[in-house]
Amino acid sequence: MTTAPDSDGPSLEQQNQMLMQQLMQAQKLTALGELVGTTTHEFNNILMTILNYAKLGLRHKDAPTREKAFEKILAAANRAAKITNSVLGIARNRSAGQEATDLIALVNDSLVLLEREMNKFRVKVDRRFQPIPEAYVNGNQIQQVLLNLLINARQAMPGGGRLIIKLLYDAENEMIDLVVRDYGSGIPPEKLPHIFDSFFTTKTGPDSSGKGGTGLGLSMCKEIIEAHHGRIRVDSTVGKGTAFTLKLPTVAKAAPRQPPRTLPLATQPNVPNQPTVGTS
Repeated sequence: MTTAPDSDGPSLEQQNQMLMQQLMQAQKLTALGELVGTTTHEFNNILMTILNYAKLGLRHKDAPTREKAFEKILAAANRAAKITNSVLGIARNRSAGQEATDLIALVNDSLVLLEREMNKFRVKVDRRFQPIPEAYVNGNQIQQVLLNLLINARQAMPGGGRLIIKLLYDAENEMIDLVVRDYGSGIPPEKLPHIFDSFFTTKTGPDSSGKGGTGLGLSMCKEIIEAHHGRIRVDSTVGKGTAFTLKLPTVAKAAPRQPPRTLPLATQPNVPNQPTVGTS
């Protein structure tokens, strides 16, 4: 005997949406955990630098040696503070909605988090930033999209290579173009139409860094960008690489639009205010 669904409970469609949001939130927390694992190794290197130069300063009493030790300790501490601020920026809710955001600073913060990984896999990052106005976005969500694209690009070049990040100002349409371009394996033409589908992935499992693919990454990226009244485009050629272009509105573009469109709930992390090309 079957029981009729409770008329006061959520519908099947609502339940499905809630499950999708939970899956996306789980992916965000997984990505944050991977970044924490990466930065932990970097922190260990920084601490060793501080400890070694502190010991050097204690052993030697002459001013030049001590001054050099203090300079190295200060540089290492500044590096640690920069990494900490970048991780905290991802983990906390910068804002519940969209606000004026400096995309150049956001890109630079994201690269701080991935610097060790890029160096380890011999990926050279080329930044090409034009003067741009502030974007009207949710910084936390756009950084999540950017990190996903950067990791995808790195994974597409397992033997190393060049990664270009561009920020361009489309003054005519009051949009900012954020381009992530790699020179990796590229995406086969028969797979290209499906890369934004949920659960679709070109990956077979974790790579040497331990990162694999859930099939949710790019579908979530597309949902976030469209929620910002933006667009995401991909151009790819097998053997030559892939370019993802995000088109995001400037503050001037978004100003007449009231109220802003609701953003995906799954991308708002429930964390206290303290902290591919293959496809994921």
